[in-house]
Amino acid sequence: MKINNIEFGKYPLFLAPMEDVTDPAFRQFCKKFGADMVYTEFISADALIRNVARTERKLTIYNEERPVAIQLYGREPEAMAEAAKIAESVNPEIIDINFGCPVKKVAGKGAGAGMLRDIPKMLKITSEVVKAVKTPVTVKTRLGWDENSRIITEIAEPLQDCGISALAIHGRTRSQMYKGEADWTLIGEVKNNPRITIPIIGNGDVTTPEIAKECFEKYGVDAVMIGRGSIGKPWIFKEIKHYLETGEKLPELSFDWQLSVLKEYIEESIKWLEDERKGIIHVRRHLAVAPIFKGISHFKETRIAMLRANTKKELFEIFKQVKNLRLTVI
Repeated sequence: MKINNIEFGKYPLFLAPMEDVTDPAFRQFCKKFGADMVYTEFISADALIRNVARTERKLTIYNEERPVAIQLYGREPEAMAEAAKIAESVNPEIIDINFGCPVKKVAGKGAGAGMLRDIPKMLKITSEVVKAVKTPVTVKTRLGWDENSRIITEIAEPLQDCGISALAIHGRTRSQMYKGEADWTLIGEVKNNPRITIPIIGNGDVTTPEIAKECFEKYGVDAVMIGRGSIGKPWIFKEIKHYLETGEKLPELSFDWQLSVLKEYIEESIKWLEDERKGIIHVRRHLAVAPIFKGISHFKETRIAMLRANTKKELFEIFKQVKNLRLTVI
């Protein structure tokens, strides 16, 4: 599969853009374990053109993580086009437009998935961004605003006509947020539309190698995007890649190996944020859902302590306790 001149191979796996998750430290881990392309966190066009330092820092890209897509969101064509030019200055492989974020502070203001209620403006923004840059532009969106407006099959062609190079679709409506099961049937319909010539990337509930394989085979998507399934488990790409390439499940990765990856990520998070406490707070969402801690008996108090730790020394001491607790498994 190719997006413009970028070759991805047969079964591309992409790391989805996630706010407060897909910073350079996490992206490099996912890349290391097999992600074919990674996306930045959501970047506000308005904040970028106002030179907000925290937003500008999100443009940081390291060569080790390429190819990288920078994702922008906003509600005005002019601001989005200007922001795209700024983003292009750091030479990403892709500039992606966020028409899918469902959170109230974004969608409620008309940006992100909010654009699903204003299709003319969605298309205007897309056209203006495509015209503003030489970098390939892609779009990520959802099935529609709610169950009564699942319009993705109607808007896919107009988006393609705007000049985008690929379309990523999350199999939920905005009203669903992240609840219920992702519906891939409409994603498959878009892909199987003979008038659609750009790559279609499917997203939603890909948490196992078997699900990823089904998405490729049943719905025919060109790439699969993984979001929440990677939180606390960046090696999910390693597991899925192995299964897709060999047809066999990867031998179970040891607890010690998985824990060493999380410890290394903690180190990199601290380094990225240049602050020990902030770095540890940042990784708490990963520790809270990391599958290696599931099934450990009498773990509740230890989990609470783990999520309250403020220093690396304290946290790593708790990890030693966790290894002892694993001797008794439910």
